[in-house]
Amino acid sequence: MRNLQDWSDVKSPRFSKGVRYILVSTFFFALMNTGVKYLERVPAHEIVLFRALVTLVVGYILIRRAGLHPWGNNKPVLILRGLAGTAALVMYFYTLQVMPLATAVTVQYLSPIFTIIIAGVMLRESTRPIQWLFFVISFGGVVLIRGFDARVSTPDLLVGIAAAVFSGLAYNFIRKLRGQDHPLVVVFYFPMVTVPLVGSYTVTHWVGPTAVEWVVLILIGLATTVAQIYMTMAYQSERASNVSIFNYLGTVYAIIIGLVLFDETVQYLALLGIGLILFGVIMSSRYRQAPG
Repeated sequence: MRNLQDWSDVKSPRFSKGVRYILVSTFFFALMNTGVKYLERVPAHEIVLFRALVTLVVGYILIRRAGLHPWGNNKPVLILRGLAGTAALVMYFYTLQVMPLATAVTVQYLSPIFTIIIAGVMLRESTRPIQWLFFVISFGGVVLIRGFDARVSTPDLLVGIAAAVFSGLAYNFIRKLRGQDHPLVVVFYFPMVTVPLVGSYTVTHWVGPTAVEWVVLILIGLATTVAQIYMTMAYQSERASNVSIFNYLGTVYAIIIGLVLFDETVQYLALLGIGLILFGVIMSSRYRQAPG
């Protein structure tokens, strides 16, 4: 664990520790997205299960090396964080497979809006009135994507929005655990909830991966574990609204990866919708950080 923190500490002093953590997390999440998109033949729940199994093994090794107690302190919130994270990930992986990569990633990036809204209820963090205008702008972008991209169906879009809601809920549970449980323990609880929950369904809905797909599944698990650890440290280091803005580098990654690897193009009006979502969420985050 100390090695992970030391690696981040050598980064540019212009960024706070929480920002450095989220930048590392965003890069590894982009690698995960690429792998999930590649595995279009393998069901989303199966990918989530293997991702959780890798995290379970790696997480336990890191916890033992750090001399931590794996069961944590605030068990109810740890379990709730695991449930919310599981729901978010299954739905998000599904949208990565059925929607254009850039669109799926951008819709998931509505999660900071829901993070801020839920934080107002759960953590008593205030929301400034002008932020609601930016929330409306972001959802206007969702409408544009749905209206002008025939590859995006209404049910699939609703699944993507639901994934963002559960992600926002999970981030707030992480924030609530600050000072109570170590980031590694928070990450470890995700597979402890996911494996029995998703595994019981996967047993009866199994699709056998090929040799190449097995390799990609393992790499997805490793990349996501690193991303999850850094994301957890980021949200425990600073206010949720201060670090979530840097997630949006993922949209840039997704557009480039979708074009280069998957021959996906983004229609102009759909691209405008993506821009409105990013503008609304980024401006909301900026106003959230400003005093007053």
